[in-house]
Amino acid sequence: MGEGLLRFGFERLSGIVSAEKEAERIATEAEARAQQRRKEADLEAQSFKLEAQKDLEEEARLRKSELEKIEQRLFSKEQGLDKKFETLEHREREFETREKAAEELLDKNRHLVEESRAALEKVAGMSSEEAKERIVKLVESDAQIEAGRRLRLIDEETRATADKKARQIITKAVERLAGEWVAEKTVTVVHLPNEEMKGRIIGKEGRNIRAIEQLTGIDLIIDDTPGAVILSGYNPVRREVAKVVLERLLQDGRIHPARIEEMVDKVTREIDVQIKEAGEAACFELGIHGIHPELIHLLGMLKYRTSYAQNVLVHSIEVGFLCGIMAAELGMNEKMARRAGLLHDIGKAVSHEVEGSHAIIGADFAKKYGEDPRIVHAVAAHHEDVPQTTALAHLVDAADALSGARPGARSEVLESYIKRVEDLERIAKSFEGVEKVYAIQAGRDVRVMVDHDKIGDAQAAMLSRNIARRIEEELTYPGQIRVMVIRESRSVDYAK
Repeated sequence: MGEGLLRFGFERLSGIVSAEKEAERIATEAEARAQQRRKEADLEAQSFKLEAQKDLEEEARLRKSELEKIEQRLFSKEQGLDKKFETLEHREREFETREKAAEELLDKNRHLVEESRAALEKVAGMSSEEAKERIVKLVESDAQIEAGRRLRLIDEETRATADKKARQIITKAVERLAGEWVAEKTVTVVHLPNEEMKGRIIGKEGRNIRAIEQLTGIDLIIDDTPGAVILSGYNPVRREVAKVVLERLLQDGRIHPARIEEMVDKVTREIDVQIKEAGEAACFELGIHGIHPELIHLLGMLKYRTSYAQNVLVHSIEVGFLCGIMAAELGMNEKMARRAGLLHDIGKAVSHEVEGSHAIIGADFAKKYGEDPRIVHAVAAHHEDVPQTTALAHLVDAADALSGARPGARSEVLESYIKRVEDLERIAKSFEGVEKVYAIQAGRDVRVMVDHDKIGDAQAAMLSRNIARRIEEELTYPGQIRVMVIRESRSVDYAK
């Protein structure tokens, strides 16, 4: 047992010694490898350093080369600028020399002009300003006289083609305004209590609206317009019938074809009675008797017609009164004049149904129902569709113009009429030489009184044209306005 322990200890010691030797050998090898690695690292670092230094030197060389090129270009530009600067200095010196020479020449010319002007003023006996003013006045006077002559010549040439041009202008005006006028004068609007009534008016499969249109002859337009139905048709009496029928159906609430037919018959009879009563009332107001019932019916229909927003029946009554007044002053038959004035527009009651001028249509009806030939002629001639050969025809024409031209009669209010008259007088008074201005005939005629010493005959023609052009530019008005310049010479002396 003791030997075994000794052997074990000896082996253990031998192992330890071997391990220490192995450890020393490993340490020696590791140190050798470490030294080798350090050497290799030193060599790599040295190599990298050399390459970096080489790159820096190459970049510096390139930069230096670029800087040298830039410096060379700048030097070349500097030399070019120096040459240009020298050239500019040379030109500036030349300009200064020329400027001095020009000033000297200008002073010399100015002195010569002054001497020439003084010599001319001495010879002419007036200053240069007076001469200028005199020349300007002479040129103005000659120009105005020549313009007046040319204006007269143009007016004479224009009269030859006036009819043709007037027809062209009227045709263009009709083309532009017809759509708007028709839309305004041929429709009636019926207001609805609610939108549901539109469906009831149309009815099942459209039977209600078809019944109304067939019985009244008026088109019903039911669109997106809120709370309204539009009645469209040329016959104003039928539109009135359709309007009253629709309003009553809406109040009653029972809307079906049978009820519609019943209501149309009832309203048509009522409107006929109203038409007859309106015609009889007009005759009674003028004290006219013995007119045929058909003519009375046509007169009553004028209650539903308008001309430029003027009720035609009211207009006819006014014309009758005016004709009577003028006839009484002239010692003519006053009752016949009133009768002709009342009947003069009777053709307008059916002018939308019968082709032709309303004056000729009215004359045909008057002749058909036994009116006096003089009245028939006055009705036919009040718009000169036929020549006016009697005094009565002239009276009716004049009364018709007076009723339509009076302020407020047609589509304008009194304020706008007064404003237009004031503007007409203001424009005319703004011209030199005008003494007085009168706007007459409801602003359709402007009379301009001028100073005969300041305005000559040729200048008067030019003045009327200038005033007319200014009115066209500044004012808006219906129809046309005539500008008349009046120049008169008065010689006064006294016998002592």
